[in-house]
Amino acid sequence: MQSGFKACWSPAVCLSESTILPLPGSLRLPECGHARERCPSPMRGYLIPSPLPTRRSRTCSATARAAEGPVYTGVCKCFSRTKGHGFIMPSDGGSDVFVHISDIEGEYVPVEGDEVSYKLCFIPPKMEKVQAVEVTITHLAPGSKHETWSGHVISS
Repeated sequence: MQSGFKACWSPAVCLSESTILPLPGSLRLPECGHARERCPSPMRGYLIPSPLPTRRSRTCSATARAAEGPVYTGVCKCFSRTKGHGFIMPSDGGSDVFVHISDIEGEYVPVEGDEVSYKLCFIPPKMEKVQAVEVTITHLAPGSKHETWSGHVISS
């Protein structure tokens, strides 16, 4: 870690200890002849990325390794649409597997008891834990109300 910098693992802005932020009213977009979307944000260099890779930011090599890997099965232990994640209980009885909302395939939000198939991808930076990717609901839990991503509710 470089001296003068604080360790920060939240989505909040991390700045060096000597940085003085301008007042919000004094911030202006750079004067340039390019379209607005091509002008970099003055705060862009201060944001820390999430340590959990999403489908959008996962490297091509990590995605390729996951796609080539075996397909596992399990049961949805819990899933929170508002929190954006949940856990799968593997059929082989191993430890519960984390699943992020961006890795759910199909039209239904998973609920407790849904049977799912998935592949595994290591979570950086230590690459010791895994998360479920390419998660597909194979059988809806009987007697449960299921919601589509667009908000329609059905009974199974």
